Amino acid sequence: MAVLSGLLACTPQNGETNGGRLRLATTTSLYDTGLWDSLEPMFEDKYGVELDVITGGTGKALEFGRRGDVDVLTIHDKPREEEFVAQGYGVKRYPIAYNYFFIVGPERDPAGIKGMDPEKALLEIMKQGQANPSKVRFVSRGDNSGTHAREKLLWQKAGQDYETVRKSGAWYIEAGSGMGATLTLADEKSAYSLTVNGTYFAFKRKLALIPLVESGESLLNVYSAIAISQEKHPDTNVAMADKLIQFLTSNEIQDFIGSYGVSEYGTSLFTPARGQEPQ
Repeated sequence: MAVLSGLLACTPQNGETNGGRLRLATTTSLYDTGLWDSLEPMFEDKYGVELDVITGGTGKALEFGRRGDVDVLTIHDKPREEEFVAQGYGVKRYPIAYNYFFIVGPERDPAGIKGMDPEKALLEIMKQGQANPSKVRFVSRGDNSGTHAREKLLWQKAGQDYETVRKSGAWYIEAGSGMGATLTLADEKSAYSLTVNGTYFAFKRKLALIPLVESGESLLNVYSAIAISQEKHPDTNVAMADKLIQFLTSNEIQDFIGSYGVSEYGTSLFTPARGQEPQ
């Protein structure tokens, strides 16, 4: 069902009114940067629609999509996104922006992970944490979010069974909350954590944590937009969901995304994907 093909050929005019509401589920790691606070009124003004932005982890957003509770998703977990589309719940996956994951921790770096590969860093945190849980701790999202999914993947790449890791001692703490709240908890406990760098930069002034692992092939983080399929949920506002995707992938908004954060945080929080899967 190629819903987007005809709609993307149209160029809506400013002030075009379609009325109604559009329901968007987005991740906390995206929302906590404040990006949607800027994009929401821009989209509403352009199309005369009320945009309801619902935040949660990627797992929760996908659940909303499967139930038909929302019309469109902006999330960041490629394997689950592709599965969602393959199962017929989503129309197509459109990359809109990317950034990178960081492993952050206290400046004193009690586990000595600075500059390590991410998988080796996690192994060292676990080793040191099991030996001395009062000094070396790791705070996980623990909420089935995109960031949590990436953490699980990193443990897998490190040769560890995730369920064994999470039950291996007091050093491992599950926040069960969004990215901003997880960073705040890690900061309070002088612990390590995996974070999206955009959210880290947005919270940096409030934190003593610093990035300790910033590079590695497995740290690339891509955000995508997916319209919910009308074949699964006939009441889905597919026409307006397509317009949101057209809006997000337009040159104007891609430029805006690429410059977002520079004036307030001194660095861009995202790189625009411009419709391409970053390598």
